[in-house]
Amino acid sequence: MLRSVYARKHHCIGLGLFSVLDAAVIFGCVSHRRDLMFYIIGGITVSVVAFFFTIKFLFELAARVVSFLQHEDRERRGERTIYDYVRGNYLDPRSCKVSWDWKDPFEVGHSMAFRVHLFYKNGQPFPAHRPVGLRVHICHVELAIDIPVTQEVLQEPSSNVVKVAFTVRRAGRYEITIKLGGLNVAYSPYYKLFQPGMVVPSKTKIVCHFSTLVLTCGQKHTLQIVPRDEYDNPTSNSVSLIDEHNYSLSIHELGPQEEESSDVLFEKSVMSNRQTCQVFLRLTLHRRGCFHACISYQNQPISNGDFDIIVLSENEKNIVERNVSTSGVSIYFEAYLYNATSYTNTQWHLPPTHLGSSQRRPSTATEDEDEDSPSDSQTPEKVKKPKKVYCYVSPKQFSVKEFYLKIIPWRLFTFRVCPGTKFSYLGPDPVHKLLTLVVDDGIQPPVELSCKERNILAATFIRSLHKNIGGSETFQDKVNFFQRELRQVHMKRPHSKVTLKVSRHSLLESSLKATRNFSVSDWSKNFEVIFQDEEALDWGGPRREWFELICKALFDTTNQLFTRFSDNNQALVHPNPGRSPHLRLKVYEFAGRLVGKCLYESSLGGAYKQLVRARFTRSFLAQIIGLRMHYKYFETDDPEFYKSKVCFILNNDVSEMELVFAEEKYSKSGQLEKVVELVTGGAQIPVTNDNKILYLNLLAQYRLANQVREEVDHFLKGLNELVPENLLAIFDENELELLMCGTGDINVCDFKTHAVVVGGSWHFREKF
Repeated sequence: MLRSVYARKHHCIGLGLFSVLDAAVIFGCVSHRRDLMFYIIGGITVSVVAFFFTIKFLFELAARVVSFLQHEDRERRGERTIYDYVRGNYLDPRSCKVSWDWKDPFEVGHSMAFRVHLFYKNGQPFPAHRPVGLRVHICHVELAIDIPVTQEVLQEPSSNVVKVAFTVRRAGRYEITIKLGGLNVAYSPYYKLFQPGMVVPSKTKIVCHFSTLVLTCGQKHTLQIVPRDEYDNPTSNSVSLIDEHNYSLSIHELGPQEEESSDVLFEKSVMSNRQTCQVFLRLTLHRRGCFHACISYQNQPISNGDFDIIVLSENEKNIVERNVSTSGVSIYFEAYLYNATSYTNTQWHLPPTHLGSSQRRPSTATEDEDEDSPSDSQTPEKVKKPKKVYCYVSPKQFSVKEFYLKIIPWRLFTFRVCPGTKFSYLGPDPVHKLLTLVVDDGIQPPVELSCKERNILAATFIRSLHKNIGGSETFQDKVNFFQRELRQVHMKRPHSKVTLKVSRHSLLESSLKATRNFSVSDWSKNFEVIFQDEEALDWGGPRREWFELICKALFDTTNQLFTRFSDNNQALVHPNPGRSPHLRLKVYEFAGRLVGKCLYESSLGGAYKQLVRARFTRSFLAQIIGLRMHYKYFETDDPEFYKSKVCFILNNDVSEMELVFAEEKYSKSGQLEKVVELVTGGAQIPVTNDNKILYLNLLAQYRLANQVREEVDHFLKGLNELVPENLLAIFDENELELLMCGTGDINVCDFKTHAVVVGGSWHFREKF
């Protein structure tokens, strides 16, 4: 029994050990399986990640290869292999670097440069002498102005540097885009700021400038000055805005014995605004009279810093304001007229014409003319007893009248109230000791008057002039005033549509016939143009086309209404004195109405704006606004004649040339037709060194004006029906051309669509 119990016990122990061993085996198997699963899952995960990274790398590599192949030149595609891109042996825009040769901000006007360092993807220098397709685009952010650039490969040890040079003239923020194969280099685009340069006196201007100011004694007047640099940028980048001693003002009284400026005569103070780049000069004069002022910057006169000043007392100021406010009534002044023929020897002296000038200078002799002008000792003496006259000033004209038997008026001289009429202020006359005034409009001989109320007379004229031109002598202000007044003139005339049916094949004749019975009111209407045998609704297109085609029909020299003084196609056009007999003077009236129509349509603005498609001679424009001729008009109108004859006479001794005050007229075949005397008996008056300026001016009067007098008169007749003469008179000949013809615009998109580019640099082709 004991053996049985012992056996059972050992059997139980065996079973327990077996259970423990079995559990251990099972646990070991489970642990092994877990490790195996971990390794399997980990391996799969690593494989998937590696696979995805490989796919990503291959996709990026393929995309990069395709991108470079697309942007590289075709002849270079065979130079690259996949192996080159795999090992980074290719030019990588992101690996390149850009270094700048200046620090921001920098002034405009300098030659700027930066360097592009080229590198392979693996960091090795890329030789820049190989074609890389580097593209650099520099543009003004606000003004959208593209800047031309030049590229140069620097001869450095690694030869991987390209120097890019450029010059900017407009201040502001610029965007610099650098690309290789169509991809941005490094951190392109870059933004750089260029600030204005130092103040240049010849570019600095007074805002709302007047050639003559009317001030009140003891009262402050503020002049607004805009400092500008060499490239016409408003600038505050100098001590000009903080150092008032940079700006100086000199004033002297006009008269035979000019008094220099002094601290007692005037007071001034200078203030500035750096944000608006403006300087304010406050001026106070303490003495009545007529003065000449000059504003200088660092002892150099500014652009429009020369002007006259009339200083009135408080009582005189009130009288002038009352005179100006009295509309439609002429104010008269008692005066004494000195012999106007004293100036017959100098009546043709005019200043040189400056293109783009905002106003005409007073009619004083130039340096060339001074040598040939008669001296004071040669001028005939004034009459001992000056003639008593009455000077009438109205909003439109200044006239000098004499009364016979004290009741019968006789008009001696008439001057328009316009910028072309200039006053010169002299001292007391020798007879009555009254202040003297010289009036010169550039057309008539200058007139010398002495008047007790000279300053009031002159101030009344100047204030009326300022009122006529809108309160400013700047071009844009005068344009705004002109267009506003022109709209006012035609305000009562409806701008409804009027049909104009014309033939494209006989445009001028059909247009003349269609407008033959048009009144001024009809010309003021909106033309609805219909071309015969063409179906189109005039929403503005046919009308604009008609204006362009009719301008070509009138002003193109092939139609013989206008001509050029030379065979150059770029020469200016002038009325043709040798026109065909079938071209009647009525055609010039039609041309004048067409120009007036364009000016009126432009005053309405928007889609109505029309420019005259022509480039007229300066002498013709001068005749439109009533200026006399001068030999300097030959320089722009007939350059060949100016160089061959005018300059030769000016620069040489004419005593042996056997010239007389007459002009020989030849036919087209070269045969002498007749001899035209420039003055009465001119064929017997020799030209000398003393009178050669007068001869040249009379020659200009004949060749540029007298030969086309009828044509110009009929042109003005048609023009003045739509545009009053006094409105045109506020401009000079250069401003009138800008008003009528504009500067011209080019539709870039249309130009690109209809143009074929042949040759040219890559920079030009890229911009195009």
